[in-house]
Amino acid sequence: MNIVLLGAPGAGKGTQAARLVAEQHYAHISTGDMLRAAVDAGTPLGLKAKSYMDAGELVPDDVIIGLVKERLREPDTDAGFILDGFPRTTAQAVALDAELAEMNRNLNAVVAIDVDPEVIVERLSKRRLCKACGYIGSVDDGPDCPKCGTPLYQRDDDTSEAVRTRLGAYQKSTAPLIDYYRGSGLLREVDGELTTDQVFSAIQGIIG
Repeated sequence: MNIVLLGAPGAGKGTQAARLVAEQHYAHISTGDMLRAAVDAGTPLGLKAKSYMDAGELVPDDVIIGLVKERLREPDTDAGFILDGFPRTTAQAVALDAELAEMNRNLNAVVAIDVDPEVIVERLSKRRLCKACGYIGSVDDGPDCPKCGTPLYQRDDDTSEAVRTRLGAYQKSTAPLIDYYRGSGLLREVDGELTTDQVFSAIQGIIG
């Protein structure tokens, strides 16, 4: 099963993708994770992408498309994959279609997780992360990770101002994908303001 998860930053794509990976063993292709790893490593790609990410803007298509093309050709994607954070523009969707056609593969479903923008601003501005163990929590957890005790931190692009910029960029560049995939008959929409378990059940019902 080859799946695209669509939704604004903070809609819950990463959380749902992780559950699908755990249960179905799909390859999880998260462009956000790949970019952040490149930034942390200080690679040329990471340095190029960092200025866009810090400002809450979309990283240019050519950078993202190159990353995804390389990742799709790794053997763990043969049993199925979940694309989380890609495509974000119609140009990226067209490039993805072309790459999959060249590989004699296709998408089975595109799941759009819909959440009100103000709910997302509240979610992300409160989000806190742990670099030591990967815990994802909120400011309500206190200054330290409840799992390992390491100080929690806020991502640069999780401030309220940056989140609103990211949402604006999403609406401008990514929202047209809804129409693109609706026209292909692949689109299925899920209410992302339901509980995490309810959203997961809805996605399971879609992909079978």
